[in-house]
Amino acid sequence: MGDDVGKPGPVVLSIQSHVVHGHVGNKSAVFPLQLLGIEVDAINSVQFSNHTGYASFRGTKLGGTELSDIFDGLQANGLTRYSHLLTGYIGSGAVLDSVTRIAKQLKAENPEFVYVCDPVLGDNGKLYVPPELVARYRSDVIPLADVVTPNQFEVEQLTDGGPIKSIEEAVGRMAKLHAMGPRTVLVSSLDEELCNEGEMVLLGSHAATDTTPYTFTVTFPRIKDFYFTGTGDLLAALFLAWLHRYPTEPHKAAEIAVATVQAVIVRTRAACVAAGGEPTPRTRELKLIQSKRDIEKPDTSNVSVVCRPHL
Repeated sequence: MGDDVGKPGPVVLSIQSHVVHGHVGNKSAVFPLQLLGIEVDAINSVQFSNHTGYASFRGTKLGGTELSDIFDGLQANGLTRYSHLLTGYIGSGAVLDSVTRIAKQLKAENPEFVYVCDPVLGDNGKLYVPPELVARYRSDVIPLADVVTPNQFEVEQLTDGGPIKSIEEAVGRMAKLHAMGPRTVLVSSLDEELCNEGEMVLLGSHAATDTTPYTFTVTFPRIKDFYFTGTGDLLAALFLAWLHRYPTEPHKAAEIAVATVQAVIVRTRAACVAAGGEPTPRTRELKLIQSKRDIEKPDTSNVSVVCRPHL
Protein backbone atom coordinates (compact mmCIF):
# COMPACT_ATOMS: atom_id res chain seq x y z
CA MET A 1 0.00 0.00 0.00
CA GLY A 2 2.99 2.28 0.42
CA ASP A 3 3.44 5.07 -2.12
CA ASP A 4 6.07 4.99 -4.87
CA VAL A 5 9.67 5.52 -3.86
CA GLY A 6 10.46 9.23 -3.87
CA LYS A 7 6.88 10.29 -3.19
CA PRO A 8 5.85 11.26 0.33
CA GLY A 9 3.59 8.62 1.80
CA PRO A 10 0.93 8.94 4.47
CA VAL A 11 2.05 9.72 8.01
CA VAL A 12 -0.42 9.21 10.85
CA LEU A 13 -0.40 10.80 14.29
CA SER A 14 -2.22 8.28 16.49
CA ILE A 15 -3.40 9.41 19.94
CA GLN A 16 -4.79 6.43 21.81
CA SER A 17 -4.36 4.27 24.87
CA HIS A 18 -1.39 1.94 25.29
CA VAL A 19 -0.94 -1.32 27.18
CA VAL A 20 2.30 -3.12 27.93
CA HIS A 21 0.67 -6.54 27.49
CA GLY A 22 -1.95 -7.21 24.85
CA HIS A 23 -3.45 -5.39 21.90
CA VAL A 24 -5.78 -2.44 22.43
CA GLY A 25 -5.48 1.22 21.46
CA ASN A 26 -2.16 2.03 19.84
CA LYS A 27 -0.99 -1.56 20.41
CA SER A 28 -3.86 -2.66 18.16
CA ALA A 29 -3.51 0.14 15.58
CA VAL A 30 0.18 0.85 14.98
CA PHE A 31 1.37 -2.59 13.84
CA PRO A 32 -1.24 -3.08 11.07
CA LEU A 33 -0.79 0.48 9.82
CA GLN A 34 2.97 -0.06 9.55
CA LEU A 35 2.49 -3.42 7.84
CA LEU A 36 0.38 -1.63 5.23
CA GLY A 37 3.16 0.85 4.53
CA ILE A 38 2.00 3.77 6.62
CA GLU A 39 4.30 5.69 8.94
CA VAL A 40 2.87 6.17 12.45
CA ASP A 41 3.84 8.53 15.25
CA ALA A 42 2.08 7.34 18.41
CA ILE A 43 1.17 9.33 21.50
CA ASN A 44 -0.23 7.23 24.34
CA SER A 45 -3.21 8.81 26.11
CA VAL A 46 -2.79 6.24 28.89
CA GLN A 47 -0.04 3.73 29.63
CA PHE A 48 -1.39 0.72 31.49
CA SER A 49 0.01 -2.68 32.37
CA ASN A 50 -2.91 -4.35 30.57
CA HIS A 51 -6.42 -3.45 29.48
CA THR A 52 -9.12 -2.76 32.05
CA GLY A 53 -10.98 -6.02 31.41
CA TYR A 54 -8.49 -7.85 33.63
CA ALA A 55 -9.02 -8.23 37.38
CA SER A 56 -6.65 -5.30 37.93
CA PHE A 57 -4.40 -2.90 36.05
CA ARG A 58 -1.79 -0.28 36.90
CA GLY A 59 -0.37 2.67 35.05
CA THR A 60 -0.61 6.36 34.29
CA LYS A 61 -2.74 8.75 32.26
CA LEU A 62 -1.43 11.54 30.07
CA GLY A 63 -2.67 15.01 30.99
CA GLY A 64 -3.75 17.72 28.59
CA THR A 65 -0.68 19.83 29.34
CA GLU A 66 1.64 16.87 28.69
CA LEU A 67 -0.08 16.09 25.38
CA SER A 68 0.20 19.70 24.24
CA ASP A 69 3.85 19.78 25.28
CA ILE A 70 4.66 16.67 23.24
CA PHE A 71 2.89 18.06 20.18
CA ASP A 72 4.58 21.45 20.58
CA GLY A 73 7.94 19.66 20.62
CA LEU A 74 7.08 17.94 17.33
CA GLN A 75 5.92 21.23 15.85
CA ALA A 76 9.05 23.09 16.94
CA ASN A 77 11.13 20.67 14.90
CA GLY A 78 8.93 20.76 11.80
CA LEU A 79 7.63 17.23 12.39
CA THR A 80 3.87 17.81 12.17
CA ARG A 81 3.20 17.50 8.44
CA TYR A 82 0.79 14.67 9.09
CA SER A 83 -1.60 13.31 6.48
CA HIS A 84 -3.90 11.82 9.13
CA LEU A 85 -4.85 12.08 12.78
CA LEU A 86 -6.29 8.96 14.41
CA THR A 87 -7.77 9.26 17.88
CA GLY A 88 -9.24 6.60 20.15
CA TYR A 89 -9.80 6.50 23.90
CA ILE A 90 -9.57 9.96 25.49
CA GLY A 91 -10.55 9.87 29.16
CA SER A 92 -10.51 13.51 30.28
CA GLY A 93 -11.75 16.91 29.21
CA ALA A 94 -8.25 18.41 29.42
CA VAL A 95 -6.85 15.86 26.98
CA LEU A 96 -9.86 16.30 24.72
CA ASP A 97 -9.15 20.06 24.65
CA SER A 98 -5.59 19.34 23.53
CA VAL A 99 -6.82 16.91 20.87
CA THR A 100 -9.16 19.52 19.39
CA ARG A 101 -6.35 22.08 19.35
CA ILE A 102 -4.05 19.60 17.61
CA ALA A 103 -6.71 18.69 15.04
CA LYS A 104 -7.32 22.36 14.22
CA GLN A 105 -3.61 23.05 13.81
CA LEU A 106 -3.06 20.03 11.58
CA LYS A 107 -5.99 20.99 9.38
CA ALA A 108 -4.56 24.49 9.05
CA GLU A 109 -1.15 23.11 8.03
CA ASN A 110 -2.40 20.62 5.44
CA PRO A 111 -5.55 21.16 3.34
CA GLU A 112 -5.63 17.43 2.46
CA PHE A 113 -5.38 16.34 6.08
CA VAL A 114 -7.86 13.65 7.23
CA TYR A 115 -9.01 13.24 10.83
CA VAL A 116 -10.31 9.75 11.68
CA CYS A 117 -12.04 9.81 15.06
CA ASP A 118 -12.98 6.63 16.88
CA PRO A 119 -15.14 8.17 19.64
CA VAL A 120 -14.52 5.60 22.36
CA LEU A 121 -17.35 6.44 24.75
CA GLY A 122 -18.68 3.03 25.76
CA ASP A 123 -20.48 -0.11 24.63
CA ASN A 124 -23.31 -2.45 25.63
CA GLY A 125 -25.19 0.35 27.37
CA LYS A 126 -22.27 1.46 29.54
CA LEU A 127 -20.12 4.60 29.31
CA TYR A 128 -16.33 4.26 29.63
CA VAL A 129 -15.86 8.02 30.02
CA PRO A 130 -17.37 10.74 32.25
CA PRO A 131 -20.87 11.64 30.94
CA GLU A 132 -19.87 15.27 30.35
CA LEU A 133 -17.40 14.18 27.67
CA VAL A 134 -20.25 13.01 25.42
CA ALA A 135 -21.48 16.59 25.00
CA ARG A 136 -17.90 17.74 24.40
CA TYR A 137 -17.53 15.20 21.61
CA ARG A 138 -20.76 16.44 20.03
CA SER A 139 -19.84 20.12 20.18
CA ASP A 140 -16.05 20.14 19.76
CA VAL A 141 -14.66 16.91 18.32
CA ILE A 142 -17.14 15.43 15.83
CA PRO A 143 -17.37 18.71 13.84
CA LEU A 144 -13.60 18.51 13.24
CA ALA A 145 -13.59 14.88 12.11
CA ASP A 146 -13.66 13.77 8.48
CA VAL A 147 -14.36 10.15 9.40
CA VAL A 148 -16.01 8.75 12.54
CA THR A 149 -16.19 5.08 13.54
CA PRO A 150 -18.59 4.76 16.51
CA ASN A 151 -20.37 1.59 17.61
CA GLN A 152 -24.17 1.62 17.91
CA PHE A 153 -24.18 2.69 21.55
CA GLU A 154 -21.84 5.58 20.74
CA VAL A 155 -24.07 6.68 17.84
CA GLU A 156 -27.00 6.73 20.24
CA GLN A 157 -25.02 8.87 22.68
CA LEU A 158 -23.71 11.28 20.06
CA THR A 159 -27.10 11.85 18.44
CA ASP A 160 -28.91 12.07 21.78
CA GLY A 161 -31.88 10.12 20.45
CA GLY A 162 -32.26 7.03 22.58
CA PRO A 163 -31.98 3.39 21.45
CA ILE A 164 -31.78 2.58 17.74
CA LYS A 165 -34.44 0.00 16.86
CA SER A 166 -33.99 -0.53 13.11
CA ILE A 167 -31.50 -0.21 10.27
CA GLU A 168 -33.57 2.66 8.87
CA GLU A 169 -33.32 4.53 12.17
CA ALA A 170 -29.58 3.93 12.22
CA VAL A 171 -29.30 5.50 8.76
CA GLY A 172 -31.18 8.52 10.06
CA ARG A 173 -28.77 8.83 12.98
CA MET A 174 -25.83 8.69 10.57
CA ALA A 175 -27.38 11.60 8.69
CA LYS A 176 -27.35 13.54 11.98
CA LEU A 177 -23.64 12.79 12.36
CA HIS A 178 -23.02 13.98 8.79
CA ALA A 179 -24.80 17.22 9.67
CA MET A 180 -22.27 17.75 12.47
CA GLY A 181 -19.36 17.63 9.99
CA PRO A 182 -17.94 14.18 9.11
CA ARG A 183 -18.27 13.08 5.49
CA THR A 184 -17.85 9.38 6.28
CA VAL A 185 -19.55 7.50 9.11
CA LEU A 186 -18.81 3.88 9.93
CA VAL A 187 -20.99 2.24 12.58
CA SER A 188 -18.61 -0.49 13.62
CA SER A 189 -21.23 -2.90 14.93
CA LEU A 190 -25.00 -3.10 15.23
CA ASP A 191 -26.78 -4.86 18.08
CA GLU A 192 -27.65 -8.49 17.48
CA GLU A 193 -31.41 -7.86 17.30
CA LEU A 194 -30.90 -5.65 14.21
CA CYS A 195 -29.04 -8.40 12.33
CA ASN A 196 -30.10 -11.69 10.75
CA GLU A 197 -29.41 -14.88 12.65
CA GLY A 198 -25.71 -15.78 12.58
CA GLU A 199 -24.67 -12.46 11.06
CA MET A 200 -23.09 -9.19 12.12
CA VAL A 201 -23.59 -5.96 10.22
CA LEU A 202 -21.39 -2.90 9.88
CA LEU A 203 -23.26 0.12 8.55
CA GLY A 204 -21.58 2.93 6.67
CA SER A 205 -22.52 6.23 5.07
CA HIS A 206 -20.54 8.50 2.76
CA ALA A 207 -21.61 12.05 1.96
CA ALA A 208 -18.82 13.60 -0.08
CA THR A 209 -19.84 16.90 -1.63
CA ASP A 210 -19.03 15.82 -5.19
CA THR A 211 -20.99 12.54 -5.18
CA THR A 212 -24.51 11.36 -4.40
CA PRO A 213 -24.63 10.34 -0.72
CA TYR A 214 -25.02 6.63 -0.18
CA THR A 215 -25.11 4.06 2.60
CA PHE A 216 -23.62 0.61 2.61
CA THR A 217 -23.75 -2.50 4.73
CA VAL A 218 -20.95 -4.98 5.32
CA THR A 219 -22.28 -8.35 6.49
CA PHE A 220 -20.08 -11.06 7.98
CA PRO A 221 -20.44 -14.20 10.15
CA ARG A 222 -21.10 -13.71 13.85
CA ILE A 223 -18.73 -15.47 16.23
CA LYS A 224 -20.92 -16.28 19.21
CA ASP A 225 -19.98 -16.70 22.85
CA PHE A 226 -16.71 -14.80 22.58
CA TYR A 227 -15.90 -11.16 23.28
CA PHE A 228 -12.61 -9.64 22.21
CA THR A 229 -11.07 -6.33 23.28
CA GLY A 230 -9.30 -4.05 20.80
CA THR A 231 -11.27 -4.96 17.68
CA GLY A 232 -12.74 -1.46 17.33
CA ASP A 233 -9.26 0.10 17.55
CA LEU A 234 -8.04 -2.36 14.91
CA LEU A 235 -10.99 -1.66 12.62
CA ALA A 236 -10.53 2.12 12.76
CA ALA A 237 -6.84 1.82 11.89
CA LEU A 238 -7.48 -0.59 9.01
CA PHE A 239 -10.29 1.58 7.67
CA LEU A 240 -7.96 4.59 7.70
CA ALA A 241 -5.34 2.63 5.78
CA TRP A 242 -7.66 1.27 3.11
CA LEU A 243 -9.63 4.51 2.78
CA HIS A 244 -6.32 6.19 1.94
CA ARG A 245 -5.98 3.61 -0.85
CA TYR A 246 -9.63 3.91 -1.98
CA PRO A 247 -10.71 7.44 -0.99
CA THR A 248 -13.84 7.44 -3.20
CA GLU A 249 -14.87 3.88 -2.28
CA PRO A 250 -15.37 3.73 1.48
CA HIS A 251 -17.48 0.59 1.06
CA LYS A 252 -14.47 -1.19 -0.42
CA ALA A 253 -12.20 0.09 2.37
CA ALA A 254 -14.73 -1.13 4.94
CA GLU A 255 -15.03 -4.53 3.25
CA ILE A 256 -11.28 -5.12 3.42
CA ALA A 257 -11.01 -3.77 6.98
CA VAL A 258 -13.86 -5.99 8.23
CA ALA A 259 -12.44 -9.06 6.48
CA THR A 260 -9.09 -8.47 8.17
CA VAL A 261 -10.60 -8.01 11.63
CA GLN A 262 -12.68 -11.15 11.09
CA ALA A 263 -9.56 -13.14 10.23
CA VAL A 264 -7.82 -11.92 13.38
CA ILE A 265 -10.86 -12.84 15.49
CA VAL A 266 -11.12 -16.31 13.97
CA ARG A 267 -7.44 -16.92 14.69
CA THR A 268 -7.83 -15.61 18.24
CA ARG A 269 -10.89 -17.76 18.91
CA ALA A 270 -9.04 -20.85 17.67
CA ALA A 271 -6.20 -20.09 20.07
CA CYS A 272 -8.71 -19.68 22.93
CA VAL A 273 -10.25 -23.06 22.17
CA ALA A 274 -6.83 -24.71 21.89
CA ALA A 275 -5.84 -23.29 25.29
CA GLY A 276 -8.74 -25.17 26.89
CA GLY A 277 -10.83 -24.18 29.87
CA GLU A 278 -12.90 -21.04 30.26
CA PRO A 279 -11.67 -18.12 28.11
CA THR A 280 -9.87 -15.43 30.13
CA PRO A 281 -8.81 -11.87 29.29
CA ARG A 282 -5.32 -13.24 28.64
CA THR A 283 -6.41 -16.00 26.24
CA ARG A 284 -8.76 -13.58 24.46
CA GLU A 285 -5.97 -11.13 23.61
CA LEU A 286 -5.97 -10.58 19.84
CA LYS A 287 -3.49 -12.73 17.92
CA LEU A 288 -2.37 -9.72 15.96
CA ILE A 289 1.25 -10.62 15.27
CA GLN A 290 0.25 -14.13 14.23
CA SER A 291 -2.18 -12.54 11.74
CA LYS A 292 0.50 -10.65 9.82
CA ARG A 293 -0.33 -12.38 6.53
CA ASP A 294 -4.06 -11.74 6.98
CA ILE A 295 -3.35 -8.03 7.40
CA GLU A 296 -1.10 -7.84 4.35
CA LYS A 297 -3.25 -10.04 2.08
CA PRO A 298 -6.86 -9.95 3.34
CA ASP A 299 -9.42 -12.45 2.05
CA THR A 300 -12.84 -10.87 1.56
CA SER A 301 -14.67 -14.03 0.46
CA ASN A 302 -16.70 -14.28 3.70
CA VAL A 303 -17.79 -10.63 3.64
CA SER A 304 -20.76 -9.23 1.72
CA VAL A 305 -21.16 -5.55 0.76
CA VAL A 306 -24.38 -3.85 -0.39
CA CYS A 307 -24.52 -0.18 -1.37
CA ARG A 308 -27.69 1.90 -1.73
CA PRO A 309 -28.73 5.57 -2.00
CA HIS A 310 -29.60 7.36 1.22
CA LEU A 311 -33.10 6.58 2.43
